[in-house]
Amino acid sequence: SGLSARYHLQFAGSPKVMDLGLIYRALVEHQVDVVAGNSTDGLIDALGLVALVDDLHYFPPYDAVPIVRESTLERFPQLRAALGDLGGKLSAGDLRKLNYVVDAQHQDAAAVVRKFRSERGL
Repeated sequence: SGLSARYHLQFAGSPKVMDLGLIYRALVEHQVDVVAGNSTDGLIDALGLVALVDDLHYFPPYDAVPIVRESTLERFPQLRAALGDLGGKLSAGDLRKLNYVVDAQHQDAAAVVRKFRSERGL
């Protein structure tokens, strides 16, 4: 059932639950053939992996959205418009690259975002 049925796949065994921090290593080391990860994980590109298109819509859509406390919006009223301006301007590929720079290259997240915004005129 599930993914196997939707895509008419036959796996050698039952799916295994793994920590997200281990799934890509397991894939690269040929311990598994397929993983269900996050489309914005920076390691996808870094490890030469491919994020497949879910054309049969098995997985729910993954749309990044800003989540903020109402009290924060009250303290910084300009934040609502600034976050609204980002709508449609960050692709999954963009997020993968940004996540890679922060997570794998250990660059400062704020500096990475500032550079991205500057390059995109945001």
